Amino acid sequence: MRLTVALALCAAAAAGPGNPQASDFVQAVEFPYYLYPRTLWERELVWLKNIGVRTVEFSIPASWHASGPGEYDFTGRTNPRRDLAGFIKLQRRLGLRAWIKPLEAGRRGEGAVDSFTKQLASLLATQTASHGGPIAWLEGGSLGIDALAPPAPVQVISAVDPAALWRSREALRSASGALLWTNVEDQLYPVGLEPAGSAPLIDGAVGLGGDERPAAAALRRSAALLRSWADLLPAMDLVAMPKPATGKLPDAVTAAELSSPAASALEITNRGATPFHDDLRILDPGTKRPGVLTGITVPAGESLWLPLDVSLAPNGLCRECSNFSPAERLLYATVELLSIDYENGILAMEFAAPVEGEAILQLEREPLGPYLAAGMPTKFEWDDKTLRLRLTIPASKTPDHRVRVGIAIEEPETSAFFNEVHRLIIGQRNTVRTSYSSADLAARSRLRLPEGFTSSAEVKSPNEIEYQVTVPAEAVHGDRILLAIEADGMPLGRARLQLFRPVLIRMMEAIHAHFGAHAEFAPDPAIVPVDPRSGTNLEVSIRNNWPSIETFSLDFSGEGLDFYPKKTEISVGAMDERRFNLRVFANDTNGGLRDWQIHVAGAGETTLPMRALMLPRGRTTAWSADLYGDGEREWVLESSEARAVFSAADGGRWLEFTAKETNRNFLPASGALAGSGTAIVRASGDALEFEGNGWKRTARLAGGVLTIEQTTPLPADALKADKQDGVTFTVERESATRARYAVK
Repeated sequence: MRLTVALALCAAAAAGPGNPQASDFVQAVEFPYYLYPRTLWERELVWLKNIGVRTVEFSIPASWHASGPGEYDFTGRTNPRRDLAGFIKLQRRLGLRAWIKPLEAGRRGEGAVDSFTKQLASLLATQTASHGGPIAWLEGGSLGIDALAPPAPVQVISAVDPAALWRSREALRSASGALLWTNVEDQLYPVGLEPAGSAPLIDGAVGLGGDERPAAAALRRSAALLRSWADLLPAMDLVAMPKPATGKLPDAVTAAELSSPAASALEITNRGATPFHDDLRILDPGTKRPGVLTGITVPAGESLWLPLDVSLAPNGLCRECSNFSPAERLLYATVELLSIDYENGILAMEFAAPVEGEAILQLEREPLGPYLAAGMPTKFEWDDKTLRLRLTIPASKTPDHRVRVGIAIEEPETSAFFNEVHRLIIGQRNTVRTSYSSADLAARSRLRLPEGFTSSAEVKSPNEIEYQVTVPAEAVHGDRILLAIEADGMPLGRARLQLFRPVLIRMMEAIHAHFGAHAEFAPDPAIVPVDPRSGTNLEVSIRNNWPSIETFSLDFSGEGLDFYPKKTEISVGAMDERRFNLRVFANDTNGGLRDWQIHVAGAGETTLPMRALMLPRGRTTAWSADLYGDGEREWVLESSEARAVFSAADGGRWLEFTAKETNRNFLPASGALAGSGTAIVRASGDALEFEGNGWKRTARLAGGVLTIEQTTPLPADALKADKQDGVTFTVERESATRARYAVK
């Protein structure tokens, strides 16, 4: 059991971003904050950090932040997506680095910096890395702040490019400069900022709902690899490889060898349609003589970063490997090496293994064993004469092919462990139990905490200490932090733990905004439809993130609304979810949106704003809300059968037509009936009235039938009849000025 726990902790440890240097190899992800709802920033940045990305790159458009002549909103007072100060603060809390692109504003006259640049410089000057802030890189010097210029050259790769994995490995061959990933997340343009003629939504490798598409695998692979290798790349040089025994590699296969005293690597890419399997000739990094790697397999479409002569001493990939001499090395592996860690006598390694491979290590002592590969006890081979260790690395079937292995090298003189701790609760006191190989070691030890965390210790026995660790309330949900036990200045045990809010509440009937057939996300606050006459049963999900059974007290309130029950207590199992029914009534039969809230107390305290959409049975309700979190309202016609969503921009662009029975949107992501200019929109009973420059339009929804009439010819659309999930969508252009669309 100790081996399994230590293996997981060793393999999960990750280096922090540290202070930027001009010679760094930088991998960054483009994150234009203004193209995502404010409520998604935290989730997406946490995901990037957790997969291994250290740096986010973004521009700061003056036109977007302008709130009046010479005035700029950097705090979100006029629009939540303009909260640049909050975005920078979030990066600081997560320990990410920021790379700022050239600014949109320039100079007005010789030597005079414009108002935008002055105000922005004032905001960012104290947020640079030299002040402990996140801003590490700045293109151009127009701001006059002390940030470095990004390393050059910059290789830009779209995450949705089918060749993204190959291209990222080509960037690593240069061993210098920067690698910038674009099109990682879906981009949802706010009204007025989208490029002319484009759809509001641009697809990326990750959806608005947080779903990873297959294209995200290339970024995951690159981030996992560079988590450890990035710091070594600047010292690695390309070397001339010996010619293959056959004279040349297959046309679809390329290989390059990079070498440094601490670690070397063979990068091999197979762009072909069939697997590559052969021996490869290399220049042995240790002897500087030709050598041969036998049995190299690269599946079709794969690229592997194979380690060569990697030092196990602290100058290599493993910063904590003080128990290894400079002569002890990983000679090579036939699968991709991601990281090496050493703790409590256990050497742990993580690989990307699309196929089974092997790793050969040169050691100065026979390993104690056992050997765990992907959590399973596995045999290993030890050669007493050569002092070489051979480990079999099993293939992984996960999308990123990651697999962890660990082998006990020696019985440590001293050891310390975290006992079965995997998560911490934000804003609360958390119990963290530790154990030690001796009472003397326990007495000399201390717990090393991230900044802002506090702890108190209680000795439970001579060899056990229980800590009460308090996580600051401003910590970020989903973030991962490192706790460490040390004694006499030496690290002993480590635990990489994830942070969670005490409780999460979801409304299962919450409305989702749709973009095309597949992209959707829930607006914030959540909106739930309610029949004001007879009331509606809502299903509420409550998730307990504590590692123990907890009881929560919930109180429901909202003007003009009654709730049954008004208060309730519910006990939820450890890290489990329970659902219960809440019935909501209205004091009148009027349609439209009404605000209400859920107050949670007990094992976690929070207040969650909610909205109820009053939707009388058999009637249509016209309502409006900022569904996309861009500071602009969308306009909605809603019945029990369908929902039609419109924008005031683009001549009243029709954005969504969803059959509520199946939650299927029948419009493309670009919407329909887009024109030019901004329309004035008014709700009138069961209809919406649009007025533009020289035209008027009326949209009316009855059941599942939407009728649209205009005083001038309607804009063209390419909508066609369709059938999805048993629901039929029909299109009738009755005349140039009248059309009917229906779902049934």
